[in-house]
Amino acid sequence: MNKTESLFQGDMVQQALKQSFVKLNPKIMFRNPVMFTVEIGTFVMLVVCLWILAGETSQGSFGYNFIIFLILLLTLLFANFAEAIAEARGKAQANSLRKTREETPARLANGKIVSSSELKKGDVFICEAGDIIPTDGEIIEGLATIDESAITGESAPVIREAGGDRSSVTGGTKVLSDRITVEVTAQPGESFLDKMIALVEGASRQKTPNEIALTILLAGFTLVFMIVTVTLKPFAEYANTTITISAFIALFVCLIPTTIGDLLSAIGIAGMDRALRAKVITKSGKAVETAGDIDVLLLDKTGTITIGNRKATEFHAVNGVDKQHLIQLATLSSIADETPEGKSIVELAGIDPNSFKPENPRYIKFTAQTRSSGIEFRNTSIKKGAYDAIKNIVENAGRKLPEELDEIVRGISSNGGTPLVVIENNEARGVIELQDIIKTGISERFDRLRKMGVKTVMVTGDNPLTAKYIAEKAGVDDFIAEAKPEDKM
Repeated sequence: MNKTESLFQGDMVQQALKQSFVKLNPKIMFRNPVMFTVEIGTFVMLVVCLWILAGETSQGSFGYNFIIFLILLLTLLFANFAEAIAEARGKAQANSLRKTREETPARLANGKIVSSSELKKGDVFICEAGDIIPTDGEIIEGLATIDESAITGESAPVIREAGGDRSSVTGGTKVLSDRITVEVTAQPGESFLDKMIALVEGASRQKTPNEIALTILLAGFTLVFMIVTVTLKPFAEYANTTITISAFIALFVCLIPTTIGDLLSAIGIAGMDRALRAKVITKSGKAVETAGDIDVLLLDKTGTITIGNRKATEFHAVNGVDKQHLIQLATLSSIADETPEGKSIVELAGIDPNSFKPENPRYIKFTAQTRSSGIEFRNTSIKKGAYDAIKNIVENAGRKLPEELDEIVRGISSNGGTPLVVIENNEARGVIELQDIIKTGISERFDRLRKMGVKTVMVTGDNPLTAKYIAEKAGVDDFIAEAKPEDKM
């Protein structure tokens, strides 16, 4: 679905050619007044040709009239073909999506292979490197790099793993590495692919306001030129000049805006198809037309402007604490932290967590409520977490965070980072700096949008200082900070 396809594929051309003749039905042609009058002229020319074959001599030669008939017929077929080829591409997209959904095999936890269309909510399947994920689900075990370009259009692979807020996977995406166990979360017919197919198939051909206005204008021109052509008959009789039927029809077709009428329907459908190839679903031509009037673009920060996962970039010790000791504390406090940020801390530390042998440890997992994680063993308690969460823990123990730490936290925040404070037995030991990684080339894309007259606004749940730094670094025109998920909708 994500590969570039030629406009004139063999099967599409055959289907479009067939539809070109089907669309000659007057009930279908009547929707386009310009081409409907051309069809009437074509039928009249056919009658004239048959009349000449029957012995009529006043309408000129059969060859001349037959050429006029063929030109008019080809004009009609070309208009129908342009519309049919655009419709065929949209149907091909839907068929491609449907084929992906129906033919993707799924290996259940018991080893049985079934079709993705047979999966039900609650089923558990396994995917390994190279597999296409058969349907939407939640990773319950493992970690994998996944190519989501078929769905999102983003070429950079993403990491999905059990636990945390990045454990969901979408049907139709591809596993690039490792192995994951996934629980199906969508009922049959309710997956992302099913919804996209419904949108594509539901993209009915509804005329836009501008298209309706242009159709009325063209109909008006057609009526005017029809009157002009008809009035030539009495003038010709007055001048004792013979004008053949083919001359009247040829003059009429040349006067009316035939070319615009030819392509009017195809333009709207082609716009919807072009948006679809850019991974944008439009349900009508009106939506495409509205897209041309967009002057403000709201963008979510995570996954759109930044790669998505914040990564640990530096350890900052305070109160004369040895940096190596801080790194050890940060590693210990991250053993039970299954979030991408926690894993990046262990990666930056470069210490194998299994090298520590604490006695009877009690691991404190990271949760959205506590916003901290850690470990307790013997008489030692090590925790790390968000600044305000750790501050509450320290103050509840009757202690205070040092001013040096507050300055480091403010410095990290002003540079667009996220500070995580590390404490040992309720005493501050240092700060871990997390940074959002801005996508390569995003600033240049915003420059192109700016030249097109489109203003970009970043929407994020970060604090204003972090949001301002990211916005300036990415080249966004404006930002909205501290936005909750429901606010983004």
